[in-house]
This record gives sequence, structure tokens and C-alpha cells, in this order.
Amino acid sequence: MTSADPSDSPSQNLQQAAPDAPAALIEHGWRSPLRAAQIVMVGTFMAILDTFIVLVAAPAIQANLHASDAEIQFVLAGYQLTYAATLITGARLGDIYGRRRLFVTGMCVFTVGSLACGAAPDPAALIVARLVQGVGSGMMFPQVFSMIQVLVPPEQRHRAFGILGAVIGTSTIVGQLIGGLLISADLFHTSWRPVFLVNIPICLVTVVLTMWLVPETVAPKAKRLDLPGVVVLTVALTLLVFPITEGRQVGWAPWVWLCLAGSAVALAAFVIIERRVEARGGAPLVAMRLFAQRPFTVGMGLVLATYAGLYSFFLMLSLTLQDGLGLSALSAGLVYTPEAVTFFVVSLLAGKLAPTYGRRLLEVGAAVFALGYGATVLVAATSTRLSVAVLILTLLVQGIGSGLLITPLFNAILSRMGPGDIGTASGVLSTTQQVGGSIGVAVIGAVFFAVLGPALTGRATSYGHALAVSIACVAGFAVVGALLVFALPKAPA
Repeated sequence: MTSADPSDSPSQNLQQAAPDAPAALIEHGWRSPLRAAQIVMVGTFMAILDTFIVLVAAPAIQANLHASDAEIQFVLAGYQLTYAATLITGARLGDIYGRRRLFVTGMCVFTVGSLACGAAPDPAALIVARLVQGVGSGMMFPQVFSMIQVLVPPEQRHRAFGILGAVIGTSTIVGQLIGGLLISADLFHTSWRPVFLVNIPICLVTVVLTMWLVPETVAPKAKRLDLPGVVVLTVALTLLVFPITEGRQVGWAPWVWLCLAGSAVALAAFVIIERRVEARGGAPLVAMRLFAQRPFTVGMGLVLATYAGLYSFFLMLSLTLQDGLGLSALSAGLVYTPEAVTFFVVSLLAGKLAPTYGRRLLEVGAAVFALGYGATVLVAATSTRLSVAVLILTLLVQGIGSGLLITPLFNAILSRMGPGDIGTASGVLSTTQQVGGSIGVAVIGAVFFAVLGPALTGRATSYGHALAVSIACVAGFAVVGALLVFALPKAPA
């Protein structure tokens, strides 16, 4: 991140973010919009990091707090639940009341939640704190996409999204490495607690830099919040995400299916409400016209398929490395390091290549991404004992593919949205990302544990077989994503 310079302090408030917002910012004295984007990307890193870092910390949390399996599962799922349920509303609030204001508010809520997590005396307190963390992430995460679109000039936007893609992918991969390092260090004999407490100084510094160096923007002609839409959509997403994340733990009990059916009904009601709001000239939470745009609808499917495979892959591989091969949390995290470095470098390269190659870059990335999954399946299926060294090679292939695909993906979709729709579109896409992750973990997780059966910890062959079958399903998601890339417009993003 570029060092701060007081001479670049922005104008205090750019009230309307119009298509020529970058020019308006320069006119008002703001000289480094890319710097503003880099600052708020810290929020993106923290939001995604806390999805994955807890996977490594879960055993230590369970032992230290004497948590039941159901409680530790909800420590993981509760964050994802409130995170997903808040994203669209958070994006709309940013459009109306100011993206910087919502980002800072979300960062403060996330910080309070992190402090409460680190100080939690029992499982119930930790679960509540994780719910608070999720709300904070849902408020700040979509603002980053909006800020890039309205603050960064078009000629620099690909570079900004390249950096953002590197941040997203790296946080996904290194979360488990950071978690392993912190737990292994056992700072001040606090066991798992630094996993959450490390967020606090980072968040506080980010809040100060954001208030100092990031200008305020709102959507043109922003109107008041559609409260009925907020309530119904929140209910719909809760009824969707909660049973998906908890279903396997409760043996897919009847209430799980009732919740999913209720989610479908609530989503149908939401569409009716939004159309009525739009018909009477109001401002719906989600404008239905977005779904009539091919880049947006195809992009939603592509994001859903990509993250359904990505999230579930890392979960299954982490279980195999630790429970199957007997690696420590730190050693398992180190396995991902070469991929993280590869992804970061390729993401920055993709940001430079995207303006020239457009959709072709996504096509190549999707193909290499699927190839990496296929290579992992082959290694896991044909080895009597998994070789970590060979797994690292297949992860490098995936790192190249995901860097070329994930980095330019959101820009390829959001660059075609109008200035008044960017916030909502980013919220919907971010929600799709979280829902896709939940679906993937539920479906692929069910396959993994069904194939594994009663295998005991340390039985590498059994875990290798389960990994091969489950990642074959993940590769199926990747193939679907690769096919959807061809439905996107050909013009460079």
C-alpha cells in the first residue's frame, strides 16, 4: 500500500458520485483515488480472512471453551449467516448515506465484534460476537466495489480491480496460514484468542486512514431505504443460508427443508414487493432491471459456481491435510503459501492484461482453474498416500487459473452497471458469493463425509479417496463456470 501523504488529503465530501466522479475528485483537490481504493481494501481482506481463519482455530476453541460440535459449527456458520444477510442492505445504505460512512461504521462494528470474540468466556458469547462481526463485514464489504467504480478513473480501474482480486484470493488462501501461526505461537498463553484480537489494531488504523484520505460519495438521486424489502430479503437469506450451513450437522432434519421452502416463498414475496415499489416510483432495495442485463445475470451464475467450488475445496483439503495426513495447523497452512504467492502475482498481471484481452482472459483463467482441480483429483485418486509436494504443484496451477479468472471477474460485471446501480449490484454479487460458498460447502461436504464414512483420523488412503471424489464435484462447478464465461459479452471489461 502506498504511504500516506497529507498533501493529498481529499475534499471532505463529494456528495454526488456521477459518471465523471474521478474528474470531479481531481477538481476538488483529490489527487490519488487509487490510494483511497487501496486503503478500503483492508476491509475486504479482513472480512474474508475471518471466514477462513476460524477453520484452523476451531479445534482449539472447542477444547478451550468446552464447546459442543453444534456450538463450534455455529461459531463458523453464524458469521457467514449475518454476513450474507447484511450485504445487499449494507450496499444500499452506502448508496444513500455515504459509502465512506458505511465502510467506517461497518469497520467499527467488526472491531467491536472481534474484541468480543477475543474476550468471549463461553461458546454462547463467542457465537453472539461472531454474529456481530458478520454484520460489520456485510456493511463494509460492498462499499469497496462501489468506491472503486466511482473514485478510480477508468484507465486505472483494471489495476485497482487487479489489486482487489489479489486481496480477495490471498485472504482466502492465507487465512489458514495466519491462523496456524497465531495458534502455534500461543501468545501470552492465550491459545486461539489472538486469531480475533489481531483484527483490532489493523481495523483502527484503517478507520483513521479512511477518515483522513478517502472522500465521501453517495449514489445520484439516492432515496430512502426500502424497509419492507430489507425485512423480507433478510428473512429470505436467513432461511436459505442457515439451513444450508447447518443441514449436514443435523442430518438434514425436516426443519431444514421447511426453512429452504420458506426461503423460496420469501424470495418470491421480495420480488413482488420490489416491483410494487418500483411501479409507484419508489427506490427498491434491488432494482429488478438489473436481472434483465446479461452481464449481471450471467455474472451471478459465474460467481455462484466459482465460489461454490473454491470455498468447499479449501475446507475439504484442510480436513485431509490435518485429519488425514496428520499435519499441524501451521504445516497445513504452509502448504497453501506457494499458491498464495502465485495467485497474488498473477492477479496483478491480470489487472494489466484485462483491458487488452477482456473476456479471453476469463476464458483462459477458467480453463486453467478447472485443469488445476482435475490435476488434484488425479493425484488424490491414484496415490496410495497423498504427496504434499505433488499437491502443492496442482495448487500452483489453480493459483494461476484463479488469478486470471477471479481478479477481473467483478470488474467485468460492475463496469457495465450505471452509477446508481453499482452499490446494489456489488451487494447482490457479494451475497451470491457467500451463498455460493455455503451451497458448495454443504453439497461437497456431504459428498466428502459420505465417501469417508467411519474412517479414523490418520487414515491417509481413505481421506485421499474422499478428497478425490469431492474435488471431482468441485471440478464440475468449475466446468459450469468455464461454460458461463462464454455467455459474457466479448468486449473488454
